[in-house]
Amino acid sequence: MTTHTSSDTSLWVRRYHPAPDSPVRLVCFPHAGGSASYFNPVSAALSPAVEVAAIQYPGRQDRRTDPCVGDLGELAALVWEQLRQVLAERPGVPTALFGHSMGSIVAFEVARLMEREPGTGPLVLFASGRRAPSIPHDDNVSSRDEAGIVAEMRALGGTDSRVLSDPELLEMVLPALRNDYRAVENYCSDAGTRISAPVSVLVGDTDPRTSMEQVQAWSGHTSGPMEIHTYPGGHFYLEHNQAAVLGTIRDTLAKHGIRVAS
Repeated sequence: MTTHTSSDTSLWVRRYHPAPDSPVRLVCFPHAGGSASYFNPVSAALSPAVEVAAIQYPGRQDRRTDPCVGDLGELAALVWEQLRQVLAERPGVPTALFGHSMGSIVAFEVARLMEREPGTGPLVLFASGRRAPSIPHDDNVSSRDEAGIVAEMRALGGTDSRVLSDPELLEMVLPALRNDYRAVENYCSDAGTRISAPVSVLVGDTDPRTSMEQVQAWSGHTSGPMEIHTYPGGHFYLEHNQAAVLGTIRDTLAKHGIRVAS
């Protein structure tokens, strides 16, 4: 059951385990076709030490009838419009961003918007399972037929096999998947586009869509420090390495002065 904590922002920003006294906020951005509930386990594990907020894009789950957004820059602007209200609830509380796959790019664009306003820039950007913003995603998944998209999902893992095998469930998730892949394929940042926040990149060591060279290119998109953390596994490595990923989040926050109890 989804917990909504604000009538103004809860459509976009989900807080499954409210932590109003936490010293830091972590905003999570899902992958293509993904939803806010993907980060429910992260929220459960980090609360109440960290206030975890997960973004719910339109076109999926309880927002299935809302039109999908086909441009990642536009999506980031819509997210920031809601997120800035969340930040205003507790001004001065540091905010870190965590995006997986497509979510890394949305988070990067949100970070750019945050840094345009004094005092609201992110503490750190965690970019998971995603090549640097200036490297095109040219796999053309969005133009494939249904079987082709399903084949891509099976190759990446992370999607419940029951969904991929059930025609009715598949019919529900395919529109968002196709939209998101098209948005990713149409996105490419200029090589000189940078944020000031440090970037912590997380990646599986056998990710078929993200090479180490593509990961290292994130260094060109921050004027702060960049570090890389690798884990055993593929594109959805984090599902089998939750404790290690949570440890990386805690350790990184500690480097920036935020001690988070495990």
